[in-house]
Amino acid sequence: MKRYRILAAAVVMQMCLGATYAWSVFVLPLKQITAILQSTAQLPFSLFYFAFPATMIVTGTLLPKIGPRRCAVVGGLLFGGGWMLAAMGRFHFAFTILGIGLMAGIGVGFAYIVPIATCVRWFPRQKGLVTGVAVAGFGGGAALVSHAAGSLMETLGMSPFATFELLGIIFLMLIALAGAVMENPPDSSVVVQQRLPVTGVLRDRAFVFLYLAMFAGLAAGFAVNANMKELYAGTGVQAGVKAVAAFALANAAGRISWGWFFDRGRSTAILQVNLLLQAALLLLHGFLLRSETGLMAFAALAGFNYGGILVLYASAAAEKWGSEQLSRIYGWLFSANIPAAASPIIAGVAFDRLGSFSPVLWGIGGLMVCGAIALGICRPLKNRKKSNFKLNHYVTPGHLKAN
Repeated sequence: MKRYRILAAAVVMQMCLGATYAWSVFVLPLKQITAILQSTAQLPFSLFYFAFPATMIVTGTLLPKIGPRRCAVVGGLLFGGGWMLAAMGRFHFAFTILGIGLMAGIGVGFAYIVPIATCVRWFPRQKGLVTGVAVAGFGGGAALVSHAAGSLMETLGMSPFATFELLGIIFLMLIALAGAVMENPPDSSVVVQQRLPVTGVLRDRAFVFLYLAMFAGLAAGFAVNANMKELYAGTGVQAGVKAVAAFALANAAGRISWGWFFDRGRSTAILQVNLLLQAALLLLHGFLLRSETGLMAFAALAGFNYGGILVLYASAAAEKWGSEQLSRIYGWLFSANIPAAASPIIAGVAFDRLGSFSPVLWGIGGLMVCGAIALGICRPLKNRKKSNFKLNHYVTPGHLKAN
């Protein structure tokens, strides 16, 4: 069936778009070649997670106008081109920052929302699960990229910059081809999306609390993922690559699993459990990061919990404001990535000056506990039937009648 073909193309797209999750594989080789500091090496990663959500704010409005196919193809061209530009970092590291950080970030901003918004429309009764499947590739793809990049650099002796160029060509072709498959169902309508009052949503207590909780969860995932190879001082290069892969694979599994939980459990409670599990892991990281086995367990658990962040809040937005409005609402909600993108740099500065990530991880863990408590107070998604959810008061009968 057409909808399953679209779902498969969505997974392929996301596998490529999630390549930046493998960034920590490149950090040590880049530091050795360019003699940059840990905090400097995190600039492409952090800029990426500024440009990506900032672009999504725009594309959330643009998507209904130009359609999912054009939006996805443009995103693929920019993302692949950004990795190819990053190869110019052999002349100056600024090219890598601009390529992977800015250009690729803008590309993902165009393409990322397409599979989510499109697949939710094709599978209206399984919002959480289908969102998880659609974006599982974003985490799982990083496992393939980390393994492939590690092999290219360690076994074949390729430089990080040559690796960027090769991967960029592959990404450009695959995303453009998969994006060409994207289309909305025949009976899909975008009228309600165009009528959505921005200020009404942004002032909603539910939106504010969801935004703050999502920020805490993203900050945790970024700080851990971007610095994975340096979290345990005793690990070698290959063990670090394995930890990155473990995070990525668990990230993919977490997206599907948490989406399944969301469809069957109490929505707010699921969000709280996700935050508290990750908070406990960060607060107790010192007990785990004493061996390679502990590192792998930490990476897998952190990736699994983080995977839920990218599914639960998209599903919550669809449940709260309706699937037809998801691209715009989630674009605004996803901007929580912008402040959260500072966490890898802050963690890198702490490591450069103190030789430890612990103060930052403890701080983020405490923030996640506060986020879980805030959601319990607000309860933004209470008393809603998932399978029969209708658009709420933001879309009035007058709006529908007028069209």
